[in-house]
Parts: sequence; structure tokens; C-alpha cells
Amino acid sequence: MTDSFHTRAFDELFASQPIMGVFRNMTPADAVARAARAWDLGVVHVEIPVQTPDALPTLRAVAGAARERGRQVGAGTIVDVDQVAEVQAAGASYTVSPGLSDDVARASAARGLAHLPGVSTPSEVLAARREGLLWTKAFPASVLGPSWVSAVLGPFPDQRFVATGGMDAHSAAEFLAAGVRVVAVGAAFDDPVQRARITDLLEAHGRR
Repeated sequence: MTDSFHTRAFDELFASQPIMGVFRNMTPADAVARAARAWDLGVVHVEIPVQTPDALPTLRAVAGAARERGRQVGAGTIVDVDQVAEVQAAGASYTVSPGLSDDVARASAARGLAHLPGVSTPSEVLAARREGLLWTKAFPASVLGPSWVSAVLGPFPDQRFVATGGMDAHSAAEFLAAGVRVVAVGAAFDDPVQRARITDLLEAHGRR
């Protein structure tokens, strides 16, 4: 189902964007500061995981800062349908999950939010495709490894993967070379060496 709502949305959202930021367990002020650092580097997208309701103020603060820059923010760790309405109210433009849930994907679409589910097996990739989810996140990517991505792209060459979980700026290049479309990093934005590497990756892919 290449023409699904989710696929069209992420094809546009992630076009020419090889790096995104994921900022977990941070205060609103700290998350806004790190998101601003990412945006200043040329990284367009950031995700705020909301595994507990305490994270909603952080999502709200980052979404507000994003609107001022014409950016969009995703809400991560969405594991049940009740969260979808909460994160939309907080300003999220799309939802991200550590696993695959048809109910969450459908609830997100019903509210006009694209959904990015986590997968770690070919069977989960196939199930995601049946739901029209050609964009999926390989999670945990550091455990799966870039060879997993290359292998799964064999039978599913049009699948679009976002590598999430244990990623940094140094490992990003290997995953991008394996066929990943986007690599999500977090603490890398606090490290001057890794920030320089992120800039190199953005420039190498012509995506700034």
C-alpha cells in the first residue's frame, strides 16, 4: 500500500533528512535547548518520547518552540490509543511507537497524525506493510545492526527505515550506507565532536 496516508506524510516529512533528534526524560527547558541546538545544525525533526504523562509538558514546550521556527515535532513511545489524543493536544504532528500496533496506527490516522511503528523482524515489517506503513523504525537499531537493515531490504526494497535506539553520530553513517533513510540520535547533540559529525552527514547527503 504505497499510497497510504502514513507513507505520503513521512515521504514529505523526512524528505532529504538523514538525521533526527530524540530527547527523552528531559525538563521542558532542557529539551527546548537541545531541540534548538539540533535545529541550528540543520536537523529538521525532533521527537519527544512520552512514556509517562510527566513528559507531556516537555512535548508541549518543544512543540511551541518548533512552531516558531516552522518545524514539526513527533511524540514517541506511543503504546496505546489514549495517548494519541493527549499528544495531539500537546502539539505533536506525528506519533512514534517502540512496537507495531494497528490500533495506534489507525487512531493516529483518524486524527490526521502519521504513525511510525517500531519493528525488529521481517514478520513485523510485513504486518506493517499490510496496514499501509512503509515507514517503520528499526528498533533497537544498535542491537539489530546495519546488516539487519540490508537483509530486510532484500525482500522489501521499498521499505523506509528510521534507525532508533542506541544510535550516535559515529554509527549513523554505517546505517545510512546500509539503506536506512533516517538515523535518530540524542546525546550526540551535547558532544562537539558528534555535532561536527552530524554536520558532515547532513552535508554529505546534500540535505541541509
